[in-house]
This record gives sequence, structure tokens and C-alpha cells, in this order.
Amino acid sequence: MTALHVVFAVDEVEYALPAAEVLHMEAFSGATRVPGAAPWVAGMIQTRRQVVPVVDLRARFGLPPAASTLDTRVIVVRVGERTVGLLADRAREVLTLSDDQLEAPPEVVARGAAGFVRSIARADRRLLMLLDTARVVGEEALRGEER
Repeated sequence: MTALHVVFAVDEVEYALPAAEVLHMEAFSGATRVPGAAPWVAGMIQTRRQVVPVVDLRARFGLPPAASTLDTRVIVVRVGERTVGLLADRAREVLTLSDDQLEAPPEVVARGAAGFVRSIARADRRLLMLLDTARVVGEEALRGEER
């Protein structure tokens, strides 16, 4: 089976999400901070008449912060009943991946990535990490606390 995936980058590493989970993408011009929120919650934005919490993927992955650029994007995703934004360094590509391009991540990657990486995709000479969106977004990102 083949499916469309949205490709984005965080700290020059490429990730992918099933396009079926992505509602839309927005340029990032800042977020309203939330007092007491977890360090990886960038804040909230208003998009299409909806208030959406934004998870800073750099912070969530334990990476140093970086200044926003014209390429910085919020990828608005739907996970179950929740709508959440994922802050990425850039996102401009959609690609079709088939099941035979996907494989389980090596154990050291799976452990080191705190369960965020669901599988690895081989796209020509590129390796893309498919995120477990539910795990990245988790209830703790919405409540601002660890589970």
C-alpha cells in the first residue's frame, strides 16, 4: 500500500507524518506562552478560528533552540479528537511512500528516540523517520506536565 506523507525537518534531520494526520501548515510568527507549560510547549496559536497548542519539536527532542526563519512552519495535525501544532524548522514536501520502503527502527534508535520514531523510510538516498504522532503530542504536551 502507498500513502502520502508530509516531510519536514528539525535540526537538518528529515521526518515524515502521514498526510492523513495533517490538517494544514502555517508560517510561524510566534505563539502565546502558557504559564507553567512544559518546556516543549511553545504556546498557543489561533489558526482558522481555533486555538491550537504548539509543540516545539526541537525542545521535545532535546535539541537546542533556534531562531525562527521564513521557513519555520507549524504543522497542524489531528490525533484522535485533538488538534495540535508541531513546530518544525521547515516543511515543504509531500511524498508517496509504500509499505516496502518502511522498516522498524534499529533498537538503539527506538530507545534513544523515546518512542517518538515509529519507523524508518528509505526514499531514494534519504532516510526519513516516521513519527509516532500520538506519542510526540501525548497528553503531557496538552496539560503541560509529564505523565
